[in-house]
Amino acid sequence: MLDQPAETHGDGVAPELEGAETLLEVNNIEVIYNHVILVLKGVSLKVPKGGITALLGGNGAGKTTTLKAISNLLHSERGEVTKGSIQYRGERVQDLTPSDLVARGVIQVMEGRHCFEHLTVEENLLTGSYIRKDGKAAIQADLEMVYTYFPRLKERRTSQAGYTSGGEQQMTAIGRALMSRPETILLDEPSMGLAPQLVEQIFDIVKRLNEEQGVTFLLAEQNTNVALRFAHYGYILESGRVVMDGPAADLRENPDVKEFYLGMSDEGRKSFRDVRSYRRRKRWLS
Repeated sequence: MLDQPAETHGDGVAPELEGAETLLEVNNIEVIYNHVILVLKGVSLKVPKGGITALLGGNGAGKTTTLKAISNLLHSERGEVTKGSIQYRGERVQDLTPSDLVARGVIQVMEGRHCFEHLTVEENLLTGSYIRKDGKAAIQADLEMVYTYFPRLKERRTSQAGYTSGGEQQMTAIGRALMSRPETILLDEPSMGLAPQLVEQIFDIVKRLNEEQGVTFLLAEQNTNVALRFAHYGYILESGRVVMDGPAADLRENPDVKEFYLGMSDEGRKSFRDVRSYRRRKRWLS
């Protein structure tokens, strides 16, 4: 265990990814819904190329809003980025449409999976290739690649997605994203509603895609224990602010993270404002 909690690392890179290009950079953004509700309060983060970066926190911490701010899906919910900037490969992208971002290699897998229930599994996967112009042979090759990572989907390829299990729908949603040939996937709550064995399976596949296909991941996840085992770097959000960040290995051993996320106190889950070391770490929330 660390004698001192992990400090915020300004470079936002795990040791094994030092020197990697920063693909995505979020700089001090604020997000407001309906012109009055302040949800994100100065969130900053970096996602290095070839890494798995975890965005952690409880329900309502701002994880999904952060992903939607990056992928420009806020406007459909009357939300907007009112301060700060979002850059991908050094270029401002917060005014692009979601389809423009997909064309640049950034795609989001939404919380709750959101498959087209009336289409078959394979038809769902093929919708992910709609922007591609590299021909049927390349698309078919990528479809087979998806089936290699998700053999269960090949078995269920002719089944209507709405009649498949939650785990199969999550696999379909990730596979559909892969069919766009993304450089970066924003993955929102991949473990939600899944049995522990399936959660492990999904995260194992995410790790393989990262290592074997070079896909960069920014994943929002409430299951801190699992996420920190697979991620390289983590950011912890509370009430719309980043309260801690660091290499995943450091966060796993951090006493405050252990108390708040990796275990339960007698009183139940507590806020960082209530942990014993709050006075020592008050600067996080100032």
